[in-house]
Amino acid sequence: FHNTRVRYENFLKAIEENKAGRRESVGDEIRFFMERKEYCGKIVDMLSNGQMPLRVTHNDTKLNNVLINIEEMKASTVIDLDTVMPGSIVYDFGDSIRSGANTGAEDEKDLDKVRFSLELFESYVKGFLKEVGERLTESEKENLAFGAIIMTYECGMRFLTDHLNGDVYFRIHRENHNLDRARTQMKMVTEMEGQFERMKEIVKDNLR
Repeated sequence: FHNTRVRYENFLKAIEENKAGRRESVGDEIRFFMERKEYCGKIVDMLSNGQMPLRVTHNDTKLNNVLINIEEMKASTVIDLDTVMPGSIVYDFGDSIRSGANTGAEDEKDLDKVRFSLELFESYVKGFLKEVGERLTESEKENLAFGAIIMTYECGMRFLTDHLNGDVYFRIHRENHNLDRARTQMKMVTEMEGQFERMKEIVKDNLR
């Protein structure tokens, strides 16, 4: 599901075809994703050459796919299982961070409200590693922090691809909705990149 290299190829195709005539208006956004194209193959290649194991993964681990028992304030069940298939646990971890460590909405128009919260990241890391840390391989442990970046990058690129294609995949509720979504992910990627070393330290500290 999360073959970022294929997603990038789809992105390039959308740029070339320019179906909705929007290419010229999103030059900065296009450059953002193209400048980071080296991200696309890292996890895909590790999975294909056996450096990282394939696992049963959910592949859409945003927070609203977890039902919460309000009385106990605990997760009760995971929903939206149509995307369950072989993948990397790094993707599931990363998508959770993309969704859960953003201080703003996924489609927030005011980017001043969008921040990557290290506090929320650390809280999730602690809970995640408490449950599954001992089962992870070294390659998975080493790439958890990068998983947050690659999943946010991939999601933003998919939003921009859909904007270029005329909003045919993701449901929209306003003009430039997918573009707003893409810009939110771009802001998150930029903030994660700026705090990447600290993110890796947090993961390492919680593996001890």
